[in-house]
Amino acid sequence: MTDKKENILSAALELFAKDGYNATSTSRIAQRAGVSEGLIFRHFGNKKGLLRAIMEDVEARIGQLLAPVIFEDDPKRAIRKLILMPFSIDPSEYDYWKLQFKLKWEEEYHNPNKMKPLIDKLAWAFRELGYKDPEKEAALLNQIIDAISTEILRDGVKTQEAFKAFLLEKYSV
Repeated sequence: MTDKKENILSAALELFAKDGYNATSTSRIAQRAGVSEGLIFRHFGNKKGLLRAIMEDVEARIGQLLAPVIFEDDPKRAIRKLILMPFSIDPSEYDYWKLQFKLKWEEEYHNPNKMKPLIDKLAWAFRELGYKDPEKEAALLNQIIDAISTEILRDGVKTQEAFKAFLLEKYSV
């Protein structure tokens, strides 16, 4: 990938994560990337194509992040890995995750089934551990981790350390 193309992707990610996709113009992206607006269109076709290129990268990152939980054979370790997951994300990756959270509110980009493999894995783990309602427990833990992740992205890891300890103790993992 060329430096200019990489600069475009980087600038777009930063601006989309900060201001949102709809509020970010291609002219602002071009200015931030130090390229002409026409170069954006040449590489990506349009703004939607640019977002699609970023989202392909995001999807790959999500897969890498969730894989250790989804492929874990021990139910307690699967739950533990999920609880620790948002605390292990490098701050240099935060724009990817901020964009992901912003797009949840964009009807066109929201995919409610994206987390299904993770929730299914958690339901399995809770079922294995004898929880009364494993599907609801899995959905609840996923929502808690979602909220913790949001706060980490907004205010930093230290603000959520107490919840990490609480959840590890609550689930005895």
